[in-house]
Amino acid sequence: MRFNPASLLLPASILASLGGIVAFLFLFLPVFNVYWLILSPIILAFYQTPAVLLFHLYKKKNPRSSITKKKGGRNAPDGI
Repeated sequence: MRFNPASLLLPASILASLGGIVAFLFLFLPVFNVYWLILSPIILAFYQTPAVLLFHLYKKKNPRSSITKKKGGRNAPDGI
């Protein structure tokens, strides 16, 4: 069995997400005020960007992770 480096992307994205949250809390919790409360969603989204990129690469490289629709399959149970 060959080693697939794409299998490391999912754990890496989880670690990057946790790292972004920890970095946000470490940097902004001691000086938190109303100004940072207003800007916190933007800053947190900025820190989550590497995790989103890694997860996107994981979904792109791993065909089992995406939900594919069968050809000719029907969505409704009554066949409409």
